[in-house]
Amino acid sequence: MLLAISIQYIRRVILLGDNKPSKKIVEMIQAALTTEHQANIQYLSHAEIVDGFDSEPIIAKLKEIADDEKGHQAKLRELLGDYLGEVPTMEIAKTKKAGSVKEILETNLVDEKQAVKDYTAVMEQLKAEKAELPYAFLTAEHTIRHIIMDECEHIAELKKLLAVKP
Repeated sequence: MLLAISIQYIRRVILLGDNKPSKKIVEMIQAALTTEHQANIQYLSHAEIVDGFDSEPIIAKLKEIADDEKGHQAKLRELLGDYLGEVPTMEIAKTKKAGSVKEILETNLVDEKQAVKDYTAVMEQLKAEKAELPYAFLTAEHTIRHIIMDECEHIAELKKLLAVKP
């Protein structure tokens, strides 16, 4: 335990020394984290209300995406805490109710598209602040890029479940 704390302390001292993230980028990443909290909860809750003869593949996909969103939370918490020197938020964005399978898929599709827009804005802000983040930029850019790729994959999967062409 002490070794883990020491390694984390050294990592923060070395990495954070010259990083100066703006309030704007921190707020954007914190907002993304609240949305990832919401998405995880929403996907899991929606998976519980799907029923019908062919519901199993849909339930499985919703739970799989929920797990991806949980992974995004972990990545954003690490980015905020270890690379930007901030305390990750525990807030949760407002979840959205949906009744039918179609409503569930459409609601989450809208959210995934918004997530891509939001993360693209984060990426642009990161690029604008590159000089201020000498030891965090590459990790932050890599993290956000991979989350965008995951969200795009979720869009394709939800469209497929809705039988909508990409």
